[in-house]
Amino acid sequence: MATTKLWGGRFTAKAAEWVDEFGASIHFDQQMAAEDLEGSIAHATMLGKQGIITVDESTQIVEGLKVLQKDLADGTLVFDVKNEDIHMNMESLLTQKIGAVAGKLHTARSRNDQVATDFHLWVKHRLPHVLEAITELQQELLKLATTHAGTIMSGYTHLQHAQPITYGHYLLAYFDMFQRDYERFEFNQLHTDILPLGAAALAGTTFPIDREFVANQLGFNDIYHNSLDAVSDRDFALEFLSNSAMMMMHLSRMAEELILWSTYEFNYIELSDDFSTGSSIMPQKKNADFAELVRGKTGRTYGALMALLTTMKSLPLAYNKDMQEDKEQVFDVMDTVIASVKIFTGMLSGLKVHEERMLASTQDDFSNATELADYLATKGVPFREAHAIVGQLVLQGLQTHTPLQKMSLAILQSAAPQIEDDIFNVLKSETAVNRRTSIGGTAVANVKKEIARHQIKLEARQ
Repeated sequence: MATTKLWGGRFTAKAAEWVDEFGASIHFDQQMAAEDLEGSIAHATMLGKQGIITVDESTQIVEGLKVLQKDLADGTLVFDVKNEDIHMNMESLLTQKIGAVAGKLHTARSRNDQVATDFHLWVKHRLPHVLEAITELQQELLKLATTHAGTIMSGYTHLQHAQPITYGHYLLAYFDMFQRDYERFEFNQLHTDILPLGAAALAGTTFPIDREFVANQLGFNDIYHNSLDAVSDRDFALEFLSNSAMMMMHLSRMAEELILWSTYEFNYIELSDDFSTGSSIMPQKKNADFAELVRGKTGRTYGALMALLTTMKSLPLAYNKDMQEDKEQVFDVMDTVIASVKIFTGMLSGLKVHEERMLASTQDDFSNATELADYLATKGVPFREAHAIVGQLVLQGLQTHTPLQKMSLAILQSAAPQIEDDIFNVLKSETAVNRRTSIGGTAVANVKKEIARHQIKLEARQ
């Protein structure tokens, strides 16, 4: 029995249903239905303008496509797996609407440049939503940093108390990470905003098409200037996945701290009830489940990047069926990153900060040891010698449970006679923080300047 597929002229056998199912992509690429119709309207309009088909034929096709747009919006379109993908489904549905003239829509294009165009449009339409979500997250970070510009807490290296910082300074570190993410997605737009349509299957077309007209109709900033590259390039999708993986890594790092810091042992923060869950057996539990979910979804995003990199790594030019595997990961990750960023924005907006607990964590942890070493260095003691002196004092303090600032002046001077009674002010957490006025330091004045600088950056996006 001969096949009835739209591409089946040279075939004499019909594939089994399960084979069609394996080769079909309609179950996921129907997400590009709106973009497919948008691209087809621009293409049909161009065909009429260029006289490749008559104006009447072009008008009839465009009107039929607009009816399909309405049906799509109303949720009444039904797709058939026998038509494989969104492109063949739309052509079949258009034929049902307007008859055989629908077959002229595919003049001067291939499914190869059509699918690439749909995919570009799909990502192009959604990247602004990613940028908007990042901006909202950064606004929340700035708001929280403004409130806590002077809230003192322990800074960590190796997850050990290191030196006092402010919570505002900590929050701005993540602001800067998300700023780099924002800029990467902005750059991603440049490579997404390129029109593949007109490359046809791989070599261009003999028809007198106007690619610049189509690009203008669809809002593309540029066109591909090599037909082989146009149909085989998925760099824009890989950039999106790579950028997403990096941003999810940033979210996951912060999620880890939110989880740790909301534990009984730390008790630095408390997440709102809206972004926490309880236990089915332990009534006292308040779990940071949404932070944990974001942390978990980071692995999902990494997997998508590795999957598409692996798919593309050895494909010869130009199009190969392997590239049908390019979309599901991108569709999933787009939903994942936007939702994750919005969840984080919500978590931060309802965050309760235990300021006294944060400050207390710096009072008996010897995180002011560097202050004493620096103090001795200003008195002419070589820093390595100062480091050893303070190390011995810390050991003594640990053995006697006495923080440096609670040791008597006599004990301190027995270790280093250069120490004077002004040391007790130097050893205060507030002093330690506010003496760090170098650019990028944690001094409260610095934090406030950075908040103002970042606020200007966000306002420029409006």
